[in-house]
Amino acid sequence: MAGKEARSGEGSDARKVKQRGRRQVDVAVELEVSQQTASRWHRQWIEGGNEALEGAGRAGRRPRLDDAQIAVIREELLKGPQDHGVATGVWTLGRVAIVIERLTGVTYGPTQTWTILRTRLGWSRRRPARRAVERDEDAIVAWRER
Repeated sequence: MAGKEARSGEGSDARKVKQRGRRQVDVAVELEVSQQTASRWHRQWIEGGNEALEGAGRAGRRPRLDDAQIAVIREELLKGPQDHGVATGVWTLGRVAIVIERLTGVTYGPTQTWTILRTRLGWSRRRPARRAVERDEDAIVAWRER
């Protein structure tokens, strides 16, 4: 539950629920937080009003790449690895990191590169299908139609 208690905006959720005349325990259950957290929110609301329940804002370090830079990276990656001098048609984390560094000047390791691909770009890991070099698509289609 500790992770859920740290979500931003929950104080405002608690304020809305509390303004409907609900008990602290009901607020805790509805918002999936501990009773101690609901009690703390209630005490803050009594002492400081609605302003006391406002979130503190973003926690943690700010991203090194802004949304405009991420958009440029997305466009470049969608062009494919061959457009960036890679012989194969496969992106690796190292290759993506090189493109990011070339476009933005920001250096990332594999873990951070994967986080950008997954969270900021919404991409998932995909592996290319392994196919024989000798594969004859026409012969396969003819065989299936028999």
